[in-house]
Amino acid sequence: MSVTSTWGSISAMAEPRLSADVWVMAYLARLNAEGIFAHVSQRGDPNAGAIAIKCATMDGQAQVFTRAYNSDGQRIWDLAHDGAEEEADAHLSRQRKFDPDLWIIEVEDPRGRHMLDQPGLE
Repeated sequence: MSVTSTWGSISAMAEPRLSADVWVMAYLARLNAEGIFAHVSQRGDPNAGAIAIKCATMDGQAQVFTRAYNSDGQRIWDLAHDGAEEEADAHLSRQRKFDPDLWIIEVEDPRGRHMLDQPGLE
C-alpha cells in the first residue's frame, strides 16, 4: 500500500492498535459479560503500556500471560508463568520493576477462564 501526503510517499503503514486503557476496559467488560471476575491491580501507561494477565484458579495456582510475537510475526498471548500463585505474583512484581508502564489485570475464575483465545482478544 502506498500513501502520498504533503511530506512524500509512505510505503507501509503500521497496524492500528487500541490504546492500552481502551483494550483493558473492553477486556474487563467482556469478562464481566461472561460472569468472570477481574480487576486492574496495577495501572500502566494509558496509551502504550504492556499488559499482563494473571488468571488465578482460586486453589493457589495461577497462570500469567503476556503479549509476544510468534514466528510468523503475529501477536499472541504467551504463557509466561504456570504454577503457584505466589510465584506468579513474584514474577509480576519483577516485571513491574522492570517496566513501570505495565498494566496487570487479575482474573479470578475456578475454571481458569481468561478468554484470551477468543476472537477480538487474541
